Amino acid sequence: MVAAKEFIVAIELGSSKMTGIAGQKNLDGSINVLAVVKESSSSFIRKGVVYNIDKTAQCLTSIIKKLENQLKTEITQVYVGVGGQSIRSVRNIITKDLPSETIVTQDMVIELMDANRSMTYQDQEILDAAVQEYKVGSQLQLDPVGIQATRLEGNFLNILERKAFYKNLNKCFETAGIRVAEMYLAPLALADSVLTEAEKRSGCVLVDLGADTTTVSVYSKNILRHLAVIPLGGNNITKDIATLQMEESDAERMKLKYASAFTDNNDIDNDLKYSIDTERQIESRKFIEIVEGRLEEIVENVWFQVPSEYYDKLLGGIILTGGGSNMKNIEQAFTNHTHVEKIRVAKFVTQTILSNNEDIKSHNGMMNTVLGLLVKGDINCAGDGVDPNGDLFSTKKEPSAPAADSRQPRQASEIPQGVIRTESEKKAADEEKRRQQEEEERIKREEEEAERERIAAERRENSFWNKAIKGIKKFGKSMIEEE
Repeated sequence: MVAAKEFIVAIELGSSKMTGIAGQKNLDGSINVLAVVKESSSSFIRKGVVYNIDKTAQCLTSIIKKLENQLKTEITQVYVGVGGQSIRSVRNIITKDLPSETIVTQDMVIELMDANRSMTYQDQEILDAAVQEYKVGSQLQLDPVGIQATRLEGNFLNILERKAFYKNLNKCFETAGIRVAEMYLAPLALADSVLTEAEKRSGCVLVDLGADTTTVSVYSKNILRHLAVIPLGGNNITKDIATLQMEESDAERMKLKYASAFTDNNDIDNDLKYSIDTERQIESRKFIEIVEGRLEEIVENVWFQVPSEYYDKLLGGIILTGGGSNMKNIEQAFTNHTHVEKIRVAKFVTQTILSNNEDIKSHNGMMNTVLGLLVKGDINCAGDGVDPNGDLFSTKKEPSAPAADSRQPRQASEIPQGVIRTESEKKAADEEKRRQQEEEERIKREEEEAERERIAAERRENSFWNKAIKGIKKFGKSMIEEE
């Protein structure tokens, strides 16, 4: 392979695997996958959340080095997906009273967005704010600019994460010396890659069935209406099977081989037994009851997350993805518990992905999130060439902060939907905002000083003594002229 000069690198920090992927975008919109690296992450990432910063940083460094070796090119920056158990959405309303017959301007809308972003939640960080709609008078509008009103109301969906987890994630990349090109909300990147425009518009629920967590995203009229992460996933089913006195590795193998999300009672053979190994067996009915019991709990928790006002607005149905969506009869299980007939399993992203990698070619939904992140990338991540014959781990990077971004610091209202500012970008934006405020205050002080001097000069001009002196001068001048 010749050293690649242009490519995008994306990293997904999953609960069971951390995945790094590099791809080259073609003019027709398709993507050539150049390299894929996977590492086990179960010992330092739990339920999508980083718990051990040093081990996570070591794993990130290992993935980058292995990708660089395959690409024969240095990686200068990466795109990162943010997800995990602590992410949830909260609705918020900001209102602004206006003088009569005021025309709503873009600045007024930005002011509302900034006021929403300034909201504080105990121990929570606002990662993103999805605009729901604006209320102008009694009318709901997606774009209120240009409309006359006496009151403007902004409806927002704030997506939160625990501050500690957000800081841990940033610290991992800082410790590894890896620059972050952009952080994306992983569920939004996934939705943009597996949902159709018709599904988002007509209303749907996207369910990402992962190893440790299940993520639920509700869309209606092309807008994200609700987001939640449930701390239940495929590993919970595995652990339940392991209670039948077997190792978790055997339980996982049996789940993949025998598990079904739904089995009709009449189809259960009471005499049938499943083999654990060459010596042991378990009754199929007991196995089926355990799997279905846990899966029913997951489905019920998913449906509980859907706001009731959208129950009759899900014309796009329920879309399932992730590793758990491969379970046999999963569509039937969801229909039984939600009574939604329209169920689709998204085995792959909607974009054209060209690859020889078996994990990608298998189209099992497990690579959809990292591919969605790869699609989002638009900044070249390639640097200088590297020696593929060198020791992968000989040149360990010194821990350092990510390099300064070439972009200007962006304020909250300038951030695209789904993008999360890194901690360094937030600090830069805050510094830029502080600098602008100081400059505005300086200009204001100068204007006030100039105005004071103008008033003082005007007063001097109109004072009694000033007028008297002017009169004497005028009289003296006239006397000289007469002589």
